[in-house]
Amino acid sequence: MFRKTLSAPLALVALTMIPGAAAAADAAATPAMAKALTYPDSARGDTVDPQFGVDVADPYRWLEDDVRVNPKVAAWVADQNKVTDAYLDTLPGRDAFKTRMTELFNYERFGLPRKAGTRYFYTRNDGLQPQSVLYVREGLKGEGRILIDPNGWAKDGATALAEWTPSEDGKHLLYSVQDGGTDWRIVRVKDVATGQDLSDEVRWVKFSALDWAKDGSGFYYSRFPQPAEGAAFQSLNENHAVYFHKLGTPQSDDVLIHATPDKPKLNNSAVVTDDGKYLLVVGSEGTDERYGLTLYPLGKSGGKPVTLVDDFANNWEYVTNEGTRFTFLTNKGAPRQRLVSMDIKKPAQLTLLVAESEDTLVGASRVGTRIILSYLGDAKSEARMVALDGKPVANINLSDIGSASGFGGKSTDPETFYSFASFARPTTVYRFDTLTGKSEIFAEPKLTFKPADFSVEQRFFTSKDGTKVPMFLVMKKGLDRSKGSPTLLYGYGGFNVSMTPAFSPTRLAWVDKGGVLAIANLRGGGEYGKAWHDAGRLDKKQNVFDDFIAAGEYLMAEGITGKGQLAIEGGSNGGLLVGAVTNQRPDLIAAALPAVGVMDMLRFDASPRGVTGSTIMAIRRRKPISKICSAIRPIIISRTGRPIRRCW
Repeated sequence: MFRKTLSAPLALVALTMIPGAAAAADAAATPAMAKALTYPDSARGDTVDPQFGVDVADPYRWLEDDVRVNPKVAAWVADQNKVTDAYLDTLPGRDAFKTRMTELFNYERFGLPRKAGTRYFYTRNDGLQPQSVLYVREGLKGEGRILIDPNGWAKDGATALAEWTPSEDGKHLLYSVQDGGTDWRIVRVKDVATGQDLSDEVRWVKFSALDWAKDGSGFYYSRFPQPAEGAAFQSLNENHAVYFHKLGTPQSDDVLIHATPDKPKLNNSAVVTDDGKYLLVVGSEGTDERYGLTLYPLGKSGGKPVTLVDDFANNWEYVTNEGTRFTFLTNKGAPRQRLVSMDIKKPAQLTLLVAESEDTLVGASRVGTRIILSYLGDAKSEARMVALDGKPVANINLSDIGSASGFGGKSTDPETFYSFASFARPTTVYRFDTLTGKSEIFAEPKLTFKPADFSVEQRFFTSKDGTKVPMFLVMKKGLDRSKGSPTLLYGYGGFNVSMTPAFSPTRLAWVDKGGVLAIANLRGGGEYGKAWHDAGRLDKKQNVFDDFIAAGEYLMAEGITGKGQLAIEGGSNGGLLVGAVTNQRPDLIAAALPAVGVMDMLRFDASPRGVTGSTIMAIRRRKPISKICSAIRPIIISRTGRPIRRCW
């Protein structure tokens, strides 16, 4: 529903950047906009729900039905899109943006390689392919051959290759198929030598790790119970369980490994340890990185599981193990995380390997006899290498302000791969040897632009309560800033997700035409660890909105943008952010795009994704009404457009 009111203004802001387009946009705006505002009627129902003792009208509840099931909802969406598209088609300058975006998208892209046996698996996109293609090489220097090309799977290009992992020996590939952007997966197995699929197929998989048994006999995965007919997209995410599938057998024979019927809202995911002797099951409620750990012995008849962590109070990420001594990355006792070890015979006793630092430790992986630590220093990537006992070995040199990812590997091999990218520099893939400390380029894109033509800088602004918040600014060098520039401010602020430098052809097209891109690192994210995350969740959610508002005010005060030049954007949780800020400070912004915004905070916990989101949002049914109202007061307006007065 937000699309009809917000897409057109955002497009008009963008058009002012194109030389000669501003006048044409002004001339076209009035008749086009008048036409765009003639929308089909939206039927209103009479649904009223009691929410915390307050009756709240919800006249558009019927629009929550699945568009693929309810023809009335499908017709409503088609009518809305028809009006919106007719308006957008009248805007001048769209072809110029389309041409430039196409040019910027058209470069060869590689994914991070994974080694299995003597084979290397990686994705590649020739530039304009809707879906990347999975390749395999025989040896590091071998010629790649196509193993999976998902571009022919669907006419609309909406069926994608999702998760994939090769078996330890590289003979089989486990992969999942994602249809139309859904979270559901269909899991299949491919013979790498022949390229043919085996008969194995596993369904009703969602939010699952996929991990092979070390001997390649089968794999571990997580699934939900099969939904009722026609309810696949409305069923609640409950009773997530871990199974083992043996190759060559039907799914009905899969062995249940771990289930939590007493805690149906838990997500349970499994990983096989480096030595193949254990299966570690990680349980979590929501996406809040507060986990429980259960360890299953493998290869031992009648081996009993061991509970390592059961308080669901902290983040725990498995790094490696030597026998019964396990190494974890955790924020227990360290909001910005540290590296510890525990003996599984005495899991309550932790040994410190790498202490918490001023930078945020966001990842750790074992490669050969080294552990590579990934840090965020003010939202910029840093990488350090330590020995298995935590003693420093060396820093890994990263060339610029940007984001590094990867560093996966095996305890038996010193080789790893990582990628590096920035706002004006697409991903380059590097091969790194942990014994020699040397990096070499594995794959580097050929570009149709010069990264040196753009500037990337970091600023800090002050939020409402005095908190210093970082923000990245990207603009074209030599830009005339005397009168301010059209600026796109992007934010997320939730789920412990960090907004790090990343390359986007669509955003670079904006910058290339004279716009400014601003990325704010709001509270609720993971940029500064657990305390930063907690400062933007539940009854502190308003801090996220205050940070975003302060970012816009800073851009105005610094003359980077001016009145009528600021557009804001966010998706999902970031859509909620944009929706709230649009209501709280409409005077500050000229256009807003809340992409797939999660707007109904009163009933979000009742939705299929409500279990995951309610750990971040303010809505928790068990809270007293006074605290709930205090939390949602600045955020929520009822769907009738009227505030919930009794909460005020």
